[in-house]
Amino acid sequence: MEKELIINSTPTEVEIALLEDGKLVELHNQKTNTNFTVGDIFLGKIRKLMPGLNAAFVDIGHKKDAFLHYTDLGPKLRSLLKYTEQSISGQQNTYKLENFTFEDEIIKTGKIDQVLNKKQPVLVQILKEPISTKGPRLSCEITIPGRYLVLSPFSNVIAVSKKISNAEERKRLQRLVESIRPKNFGVIVRTAAEGKKVADLHEELNLMLKKWEQVHSQLHNANPPTKLLSELDKTSSILRDILSDSFNKIVVNDGELHLNIKNFLSSFAPSQLKIVKHHKSAKPIFEAYGISRQIKSSFGKTATMSSGAYLVIESTEAMHVIDVNSGHKAAKNNNQAEAVLAVNMESAEEIARQLRLRDIGGIIIIDFIDMRVPEHKRELVKAMRDYMKKDRAQHTILQLSKFGLMQITRQRVRPEVKINTAEICPACKGTGKINPSILLTDDIERDLEFIIQSRPQSKLQLITHPYVNAFLKKGLPSKQMKWYFKYFKWINLKESQDFQYTQYTFFDGNDDEIRLN
Repeated sequence: MEKELIINSTPTEVEIALLEDGKLVELHNQKTNTNFTVGDIFLGKIRKLMPGLNAAFVDIGHKKDAFLHYTDLGPKLRSLLKYTEQSISGQQNTYKLENFTFEDEIIKTGKIDQVLNKKQPVLVQILKEPISTKGPRLSCEITIPGRYLVLSPFSNVIAVSKKISNAEERKRLQRLVESIRPKNFGVIVRTAAEGKKVADLHEELNLMLKKWEQVHSQLHNANPPTKLLSELDKTSSILRDILSDSFNKIVVNDGELHLNIKNFLSSFAPSQLKIVKHHKSAKPIFEAYGISRQIKSSFGKTATMSSGAYLVIESTEAMHVIDVNSGHKAAKNNNQAEAVLAVNMESAEEIARQLRLRDIGGIIIIDFIDMRVPEHKRELVKAMRDYMKKDRAQHTILQLSKFGLMQITRQRVRPEVKINTAEICPACKGTGKINPSILLTDDIERDLEFIIQSRPQSKLQLITHPYVNAFLKKGLPSKQMKWYFKYFKWINLKESQDFQYTQYTFFDGNDDEIRLN
């Protein structure tokens, strides 16, 4: 699989597109003036305790108070509060925890007002970015992530990623980390650590300990709210989390950012420096790599696939619902059960892509086309799980219900990506909406292919708006010529002043309209 990262930097934001085999699968956007990123560590102040919600609202400097639920406090909360208080006052004069005396753990079923007090300073980390009218969500279980390891103060647990399946390798990593781990610091071994030497892991562990030392030094005489440690910018954090040997290209259009990425990669993946390219063409980078067109075609209420089948995606406050439709242009198959399975399998792959692309989280209900063969149902569930393996967000996929519905829960960390691809209709001047005009020729070609497959002997004539007609005849070779080379059939083109801009109609040799709906 080919992986490419295309980065578009402007004065106000950075857009990051992840392509797999040329298909857009993730789209990240970061405003350059944003102050709240998942992973940032703050010294906050308890603003309000809500026993009814078993949660607290914390002031970390955001316009909306951040939300801290009891379940996100972590069992070592009392030790964290003690360390924070002593570091602020100067009693705790070292970042190391080897001589630190731990307090009793809090119970899972406790109440928020039993462990926290109003106006109390507390060390917190952003768990989820602000979404809609909600402030950030916080956690008191502090973690410092790296490329290979994740450091967790006030813990003695060593955990190895489940994605490392080799039992011997898991034991090796466990032994290595145990030999270099400082006392009272837990470590999570990430998938990228597989096959790495102890020197690599030890070097990264020291870098993460320096970050924890930075947090400790800033706590001295600090007044909340104060940011103590910033997570990497979006570009660097994505590189750290997903960069692997399977990446083929990283392209960026900004010279300064290009240098920053090379410097960042040189610290942990110097062999990957050769894949970083600087886009210097006058053509916008997203247009040059076909991303703008993919954004237009991938967002919106419907998502159409190459076979003609399409998805309808509806979102509510409570959940997201996806309906699978075969479409009138779906390939005909004598075996109806096999045809239905083929549409559902193609839809499963596209749904997995859409969930990553839009970063849809929460409860997702998928209404696949009904299947009566039990084996086909099992194949679909297995395929869905395989397609979702590439998704870094935590998720759970349930078996198909008796109504043929699939239920998925997916972790929501950042706001869902919503891009309005509808354009103002040139005919009604905004009282209605049309699909993006950039996709008009795609729609025409999809209909043309279906007509040629279903009636290969018919003479064909296409009538369009004069502007569209001129576009189809423009160039050498023109669209009309390309169709001839592809289908060995000449398509007569005519224009009509009465047609709307996006309206088109096919006629056969008898001048009868070919209806597709």
